[in-house]
Amino acid sequence: MPYSLPKEERDYLRGLARRQAATAALPVMQQRRQLWTDVNDAKPGARPPFAIETWTFDRDFMPAAIFRCQSDYGRRLENGFLRHLRHHELLGDDHVCPDTLDMGWHVWCNEFGIDIPTHYERDGEGVVLGYHFDCPIKDLRNGFATVKPSTFGVNRESTLEEKHFLEETFGDILPVVIRSGTYGNNYLTQRLMRLMSMETFFLAMYDCPDRLHALMALLRDNAMRMARWAEAEGLLVVNNGNQCTCGTCFNFTTRLPRRPVGPGPARLTDMWSGMDSQETVGVSPELFHEFCFPYYRDLAALYGFVYWGCCEPADPIWETSLCRLPNLRAVSISRWANQRAMAEALDGKGIVFSRKPNPNLLGVEAAFDEEAWAAEIRSTLDATAGRAVPVEFVVRDVYSMHGNLAKARRAVEIARREIDHFYPPAG
Repeated sequence: MPYSLPKEERDYLRGLARRQAATAALPVMQQRRQLWTDVNDAKPGARPPFAIETWTFDRDFMPAAIFRCQSDYGRRLENGFLRHLRHHELLGDDHVCPDTLDMGWHVWCNEFGIDIPTHYERDGEGVVLGYHFDCPIKDLRNGFATVKPSTFGVNRESTLEEKHFLEETFGDILPVVIRSGTYGNNYLTQRLMRLMSMETFFLAMYDCPDRLHALMALLRDNAMRMARWAEAEGLLVVNNGNQCTCGTCFNFTTRLPRRPVGPGPARLTDMWSGMDSQETVGVSPELFHEFCFPYYRDLAALYGFVYWGCCEPADPIWETSLCRLPNLRAVSISRWANQRAMAEALDGKGIVFSRKPNPNLLGVEAAFDEEAWAAEIRSTLDATAGRAVPVEFVVRDVYSMHGNLAKARRAVEIARREIDHFYPPAG
C-alpha cells in the first residue's frame, strides 16, 4: 500500500515524535532501563520495577477525545506516540519511553487452514470485553483431519516501503527500527481453545489421548516451523531491550545474546520468548505434564530466555513440570499463586518473580482502597524478603479506572513507597 499522511497530520505527528524523543532522553529513563536490566540479570539486591499495563482500560487512558488524526494510518501512529507520552506524564510508572520508532515485518500466517468464526461481546459502555469461538472440532475422535499445518510468509517489499516512509517522515527525529518477536505461537493451549472447547479438550484426555497428543504435536510443530522459518529468513531482531515478551514485562538484559551479534540477523537462542497455559488451570499436574509439558519443553529449548505464565498459578505445576522447563528466566506470579511457595522455589535460581498484583483493587470499585493496595504490594515484598529472588511488579487486566486516572498514578506512588521500605533508595 502507498503510505501517506495529510500535511496537518504529518506536522502534528512530527511534534509528538519530538516530544517522545525528548521524553526518552530524560535521565529517569536510563534509571528505569537499569531497574529492568538488574532484575532480568538477577543482580543481587535489585530493586523491583513497577509498571501498569494500560491497553485494557483504554476507555480511560486513551479516550477518543485525545485523538486528532482522522486517517487510519495517522491514528495508528498517534496512538503509539501518545501512549508512550501518557505513561510518563500521567502514570509515572517504570515504563521506558522508546528512543526509536519501532515497526514490524509484514508477516502473515494462516494458522490452521480453516475459518474459525469469532463473536465479540461488549459491555454497557460499548467496549469489547469478551469473545467466543465457533470451534470446528466437536469431538477429536473424528475432527482431527480438519486441521492443517500452518502456512506463512513475509512481504518484504511492503515492509521496506513502510520503513522508507517512516524514515522520510520521522527519521530526523527518531531512528526507525524494524523489531521482531520470535514468530510462531508458543501459547499452545490457547491455540487449542480455538479448535475445540475446554469440555472437548478435557474429555479428549480420556476418550482419545493418542489423538490429543498428535494435535498438541501439530501445534508445537506449527510454532517451531514458523520460528525456524523466521530465523532462516533473517527476520529475527534481538529483543533484549525495550521490548516486552509477556504483556508489560520488559526484556532489558545484558545476558542476551549469549554471543556477539554483528550486523546480521539474530538466532532463536538470542531471543526472549513467552508461553503460558491458562486453559489448564483445571487440569491436574500429572495430566498437564503428560499432555502439555512435553510440547512446551521442546519449544522452550529453542530460545535464549523464556517467560512463563499469565493469570494461572505457577505453583501447582512447578515441581512436576515448570522447574524442568529449559531456559526459564521469569515466572508470572498471579493473584492465584502461592507467593511464599514460589519465593522458596525460585530462591537462588536467578528466575524473575514476576508478580501480578490483584487488578480488582484498581478496577472494580470507583473508590480506591489505598491500604488494601499497599497490603497487596507488601505481601509480595514480605514473601520474597531475605531471599535471592529478583522481583518485578506488573499490573495487568484492569478494565476500568472509572474515569479517574489519578487512581492509577496513586497506585504507582503507593507501590514505590512500599518498595522503598524494603529497598531503600541510594543516598
